[in-house]
Amino acid sequence: MSQIENGNSAVPEANGSLYEKHKKIYVRAASGLFNNWRWGMVFLTQALFYGLCWVDWNGRQAVLFHLVERKFYIFGMVFWPQDVFYLALLLIISAYALFLFTAVAGRLFCGYACPQTVYTELFLWIEAKVEGDRPARMKLDKGPLDGRKLRLKTTKHALWLILSLWTGFTLVGYFTPVKELVASIPSFGFGPWEIFWILFYAGFTYMQAGFLREQVCKYMCPYARFQGVMFDPDTLIITYDPERGEPRGARKKGIDPRSEGKGDCVDCGICVQVCPTGIDIRNGLQYECIGCSACIDACDEVMDKMSYPRGLIRYSTENALAKHYTPKEMVAHVMRPRVLLYSAILGMIILATAWGLGTRIPLKVDVIRDRATLAREADDGRIENIYTLRIMNTEEAPRRYALSVSGLPGAEIIGERIVEVPAATTESVLVSVRVPPESGTKGANHIFFEIQAQNHDKVRVSEKASFMLP
Repeated sequence: MSQIENGNSAVPEANGSLYEKHKKIYVRAASGLFNNWRWGMVFLTQALFYGLCWVDWNGRQAVLFHLVERKFYIFGMVFWPQDVFYLALLLIISAYALFLFTAVAGRLFCGYACPQTVYTELFLWIEAKVEGDRPARMKLDKGPLDGRKLRLKTTKHALWLILSLWTGFTLVGYFTPVKELVASIPSFGFGPWEIFWILFYAGFTYMQAGFLREQVCKYMCPYARFQGVMFDPDTLIITYDPERGEPRGARKKGIDPRSEGKGDCVDCGICVQVCPTGIDIRNGLQYECIGCSACIDACDEVMDKMSYPRGLIRYSTENALAKHYTPKEMVAHVMRPRVLLYSAILGMIILATAWGLGTRIPLKVDVIRDRATLAREADDGRIENIYTLRIMNTEEAPRRYALSVSGLPGAEIIGERIVEVPAATTESVLVSVRVPPESGTKGANHIFFEIQAQNHDKVRVSEKASFMLP
């Protein structure tokens, strides 16, 4: 900080910036157990995302959130807007699962399954295949813009754009049948909203996985900010063991580091080079750490080369490091009441959701009474009310339903009492109900419409309605 002379006093001049200038991170490739797990999750999540929309089920797309028809198809189940309750349960399950995973092992989701992590891995893989490993990429960026550099950069960005557009196209394929989208490609016959979302999602994939990368995790993702309140000293996190590693320093292979007054850390810096957010895990727990475990694989590889035991950087807890827990003691502390409570709540919600889906009746009925004519006297002297029944068949097979009415003595449906509803369709039926004048009191009386699927005893719905007597 410099000084500015102001009369007889010296006023300090703040020449620092509130904003740190972004420095590109050149991530070094890592290999090892956790890297294999991470790529396994990349393959699993992307196989599901890119492949599931092409799976057929009962002659239609297995997973389709058809906004035009207002139906959500998930394999053999069809969900309607009235089933928003199940969406709420899904969100609750996701939230509790996130709480549980974070309480047990920190940012486990971020390191292995977060879309930002997954697509960054894919983009980095393309970058490495086109431009080379870390030193080659650094050299290329520092070099002049010649023909080779232009060719490599153009190839890399072209591949990034293809992957991004494919990703956006696949996303829209879950809301518009993907085969219809493919048929629209030659004529570019997409609808306006389809074009918008393909380009919008592709653009964000290209920008966030290609350029922003760690900035999304450090500055944009809210999970990095509130994870601190979800951690505690018994949460499994990626840790550096300072008692074993310090003091750091270079040494020759085969020499006992203790004889030179050093720890096991050779201060090679590879753990920093493989970190996708560019942090030094040896400085302790930091909110920028996404828990990808690349530093564990890198450090274990160095320890193997130096013939030192693995685990200088490892999964552990703050209490385990400070109190030197045995593995058995650490497991006992990780499975603490908080984790057991989250697990119990999550298990109960999942079981309740599964029970609700398993016992869900694939029939919904809405009863709308004709308010233009409250009640009228029919030719036979009975009192008649008119209703519209909206019968919703949520199965993927046509069904025939028998209609009946109860609640008032002598209540009877006049006309057709059998309704056929095609698969996953809603039919509106005009129904006339007549009752003797003396069967109820003046004003509103409760009646019940019974809708029973033929040859399916368990598919039965009873809906209450009001019958007006003059």
